[in-house]
Amino acid sequence: MKIGQIFYKNERLKTILSSLKYRNYRLFFAGQGISLIGTWMQMVAISWLVYHLTNSALLLGMVGFFSQIPSFILTPFTGVLIDRWNRHKILVITQTLSMIQALVLAFLTITGTINILSIILLSLGLGLINAFDMPARQAFVIEMVEKKEDLPNAIALNSSLVNVARFIGPTVAGLLVAAVGEGLCFLINGLSYIAVIIALLAMNMSKIKRRVNIINNITKEIKEGFKYSFGFAPIRSILLILGLVSLIGMPYLVLMPIFAKDILHGGANTLGFLNAAAGVGALVGGIYLASRKSVLGLGKILTLAIGIFSLSLIVFAFSKNLYFSLSMMLVSGLGMLVQIAASNTLLQTITEDDKRGRVMSFFTMAFMGMSPFGNLIAGAIADKIGAPNTVLISGAVCVIGALIFLTRLPSLRKAIHPIYMKMGIMPQVASGIQMAGKTKVPPDS
Repeated sequence: MKIGQIFYKNERLKTILSSLKYRNYRLFFAGQGISLIGTWMQMVAISWLVYHLTNSALLLGMVGFFSQIPSFILTPFTGVLIDRWNRHKILVITQTLSMIQALVLAFLTITGTINILSIILLSLGLGLINAFDMPARQAFVIEMVEKKEDLPNAIALNSSLVNVARFIGPTVAGLLVAAVGEGLCFLINGLSYIAVIIALLAMNMSKIKRRVNIINNITKEIKEGFKYSFGFAPIRSILLILGLVSLIGMPYLVLMPIFAKDILHGGANTLGFLNAAAGVGALVGGIYLASRKSVLGLGKILTLAIGIFSLSLIVFAFSKNLYFSLSMMLVSGLGMLVQIAASNTLLQTITEDDKRGRVMSFFTMAFMGMSPFGNLIAGAIADKIGAPNTVLISGAVCVIGALIFLTRLPSLRKAIHPIYMKMGIMPQVASGIQMAGKTKVPPDS
């Protein structure tokens, strides 16, 4: 019995870590692991710094708006360029520029010359960088993973990595901010980019094969990408529900300093713990997705994840107890991660290779591009009715969105089924799909 259990556990572990057999992905995974801890440290430190300097929910929302609005405006164009250009080189450049941004932020903070205007300008600069970096990073994953059946695992592992960093980064940031101030967090983040840059430069690029879409008319390519993304119901539905949750639900993160300071009567360490709790929940969700061997069933899981995320926000809005708030943050982190990673996996699985950059640019627009508007709206509303009521409304609207998406699932299954069969994804599963029920469609998409 014990031998069987050990074998089972080893097999499960082998499944969870299957993407790490590719050297390029291992390098990327290791470099990102170090860099992302710094990224989360900076995110927590900058939100605390803004609220400390201004004591304004509206300005918290404005900083979030300027850091992400470039993703909404530019990603349709950057998606075209990412389909044309070498994604590896794009990432080397964007990671280098991100490092410079963090070091400038550190210098201004440590020297005491930082102000809200410089924070907004630096946040805008980082947003411009991310408009290229995020879709390029998402599209580059499939180039590092040689077998398509390992793609869902690679995406889930990457999401797990983000949330290991999300657990470590905010916890360390909260303690450092309370002890020595925000500047050291920005400095650590700047130095952490060295790891991912070294990892990218150490990759064996001869193993990466990709088709480059060569069309000279950028406008035509943007229209083609838009028609492809929004003309196919499954892609359109995933992007729309992701956009809704990003617009209405995700802005709760920008209000966290208010909950930490005014609702829970804590300090920077409390803010760090709240973000870390969300990271733990997200990590659990990422490990669960990485352990799955098939993309089938992700549609239903996606809907359930949105429901879990939404309900946890509603409950969190009423909490005035730190431990209960931490538990709700854990649940919300799980729901949020599973929704984002499941959306990413489904989109990457059903998208044609030569349009991947453009589809992932729309993914970035839905995920990051809608958040700035949500941040601005949430900050303005919280100024009028308070952060708890704002989060309560956000959760309720997201519940409605999840119910609408649930009604669309049967038709989405039918649309995705022939795509899976045509692309030859996991034929052993595909053959089982035909036997899945009376309707001859997959049990889910």
